[in-house]
Amino acid sequence: MKNLNKTRIVRMLRIIMPIVGLITIIVIPPLDLVPAWIAPLPDTVQEQVDRAVGYGLDGIIVYVDQAGKPPEFYAAGWKNKLTQEPADPHALFRIASISKLYIATAVAKLVNSGRLSLDETLADYLPELVGRIEYADQITLRMMVQHRSGIPNFTDDEAWDWFTSQTDIDKALELVLNEPAAFEPDARYSYSNTNYLLIGRILDNVLGYSHHQYIEDEILAHLGLMNTYSLLSQVDYDAVVSGYWYEYDDDLRQLDHVIPGGSMIATAEDVGLFLRALNDGSLLNDDEQAIYSSIYEYAHDGWVPGYHSIARYHQDIDTVVVQFVSTTGGETWGMANVIGGKATGIASIIYNRIVRILRQQ
Repeated sequence: MKNLNKTRIVRMLRIIMPIVGLITIIVIPPLDLVPAWIAPLPDTVQEQVDRAVGYGLDGIIVYVDQAGKPPEFYAAGWKNKLTQEPADPHALFRIASISKLYIATAVAKLVNSGRLSLDETLADYLPELVGRIEYADQITLRMMVQHRSGIPNFTDDEAWDWFTSQTDIDKALELVLNEPAAFEPDARYSYSNTNYLLIGRILDNVLGYSHHQYIEDEILAHLGLMNTYSLLSQVDYDAVVSGYWYEYDDDLRQLDHVIPGGSMIATAEDVGLFLRALNDGSLLNDDEQAIYSSIYEYAHDGWVPGYHSIARYHQDIDTVVVQFVSTTGGETWGMANVIGGKATGIASIIYNRIVRILRQQ
């Protein structure tokens, strides 16, 4: 084992992330994925979770909520491999872009109450960005929520460093200011973390206080979720799962990410309870639900270095499955490739196999 070569990996990210999604669609899976892909399907979820660590994953947590049954918790590998602390299915985890589901929910509630309008523009809400973000007077809040704004993604900028704590939101935004749009507003879909950075700022301005507090008061408290947090600074550091880059020893838990849409930390159970409530209508009233359905999706993946998460509701079996994997990277990029909010690789293969097992039970 060795220490992480940050510079080398950052260079690889910049080169591979924009193209790997296309490549994996049009060619066969990388060789490192084949064993996991073709292996006989085990009889139980725990067997599949146990086998996952054999493919180089340091730790994995799975939460399963099947309607009419008590929730089930599974774990294998390490919570912290330095201290040899075993994986804990109730530990806190960086959920990264799953955070966007909570922000979209807040938007739906505020639109329904009349405090936000999906048709107001970026220029209306943040006039200081006129002339600094192209088409600011044409980009609506709806387009930002739906990733149809054309605003460049700050994490694609060559100056962005995934392996440094990112605690300066203004500095992240500066990476895309005065840059040309990726496309004209509403011309197409393109996932951009900048959209949710800006939505977070809009929410703060409209509310007159932090949108994190709004999410806590109007969403988390409503559901009784006591193990969901907006920021790393709010939690006991030792309660958080350690994250790793494939075949490196560095504990990436130390990296802080505070930018809206990627900052939240939660247990798998809390994410599962939120996702169930979002899908079954117990979180939002009918009008709010209709608004939400018109603007965003009901499932999400998350990725920051060392942390890959998947949270989905499977209507055909009325089941929520949340999976956390504390390893990213890999020589062939088969461990966790995230393009446009979706992932391919070992973690996704394991997830899909778990769902197959549940469908057969």
